Amino acid sequence: MIRTAVLGFGVSGRIFHAPFLEHDEHYSLDFIVTGNPDRAEQAAAEYPKATVLFRPDELFQHAGEIDLVVLGTPPGTHAELASTALDHGLHVVVDKPFVPSSEQGTALIERARQAGRVLTVFQNRRWDGDFLTLRRLVDNGELGEVYTFESRFEWWKPQGPRDWKARTPVAEGGGILFDLGTHLIDQAVQLFGPVERLWADLAHRGAGEADDDSVVVLTHAGGTRSRLVMSGLAALPAPRFHVLGSKAGYTKWGLDPQEPALIGGARPGDPGFGQEPRDNWGTLGVRGETHVVEPEPGEYGAFYRLLAPALRGEAAPPVDPADAVEVLKLIERAHESSPL
Repeated sequence: MIRTAVLGFGVSGRIFHAPFLEHDEHYSLDFIVTGNPDRAEQAAAEYPKATVLFRPDELFQHAGEIDLVVLGTPPGTHAELASTALDHGLHVVVDKPFVPSSEQGTALIERARQAGRVLTVFQNRRWDGDFLTLRRLVDNGELGEVYTFESRFEWWKPQGPRDWKARTPVAEGGGILFDLGTHLIDQAVQLFGPVERLWADLAHRGAGEADDDSVVVLTHAGGTRSRLVMSGLAALPAPRFHVLGSKAGYTKWGLDPQEPALIGGARPGDPGFGQEPRDNWGTLGVRGETHVVEPEPGEYGAFYRLLAPALRGEAAPPVDPADAVEVLKLIERAHESSPL
């Protein structure tokens, strides 16, 4: 068993990490750290076998009893907490955004190399069902040469972000580009490769300290242009994906169902978990000749399934942290080209 501690029990730790760690037979969830009394009570109720602590320094006093630390804390804390965990000889999973700067990310990778520990980043949206489906279409050549890739994460939150996200400036990893753009950029690069040119339009329209309505356009070395839109002020949604190629186009509405299912109380392994409702299936083809595409099921648990052999030294980690650094470099270029 891989003895595991989760730091942070907000949306990240409670929704995206603890349920999958508990479900995977390779892991035991031994410690949960949260400074919020209500969340501590909830953690103790949901995971009675775990010890709930209130501060990271309390956890590191138990370093000999754990193998893996998962950081679900605000991004401004990631560099220090990951460094401390590595210094204690622990493997580390860092939720996205990895850290607030590419320089910090590069330094952490070197620190992990020197410590001989695995460091990886939880880019869970690589296992969204709609993304897995689009990757299949691209890899199988069903779209032909892809000219444009439009990808969106849009919410309707005119009241602005909550909790720490509302108070976090860009310098500490705040804003929708760091939050949602990290996923969109990572997916674009995974599909279409290195980026040669970048254009950005970042806006701060509502509450909070940083951007909340932003667009980034990437020109990939292979010629594809990715148009990435992220907004917390979308009163009506646009397609999640709209992809145009030399053979066909693909349009997909609606977000992957795993997050809302988890928030609603579903758990990995439940019947139908990760399955997209038919109303959200994408459409492939050309004008006048289209058909719906049955999607791949979403599977966030694949991250931890692939991580287990990496921690045993038998495989590469599911996400190379160098990929996350490259995403950070693109985010930095976007902020430089479109300062708020």
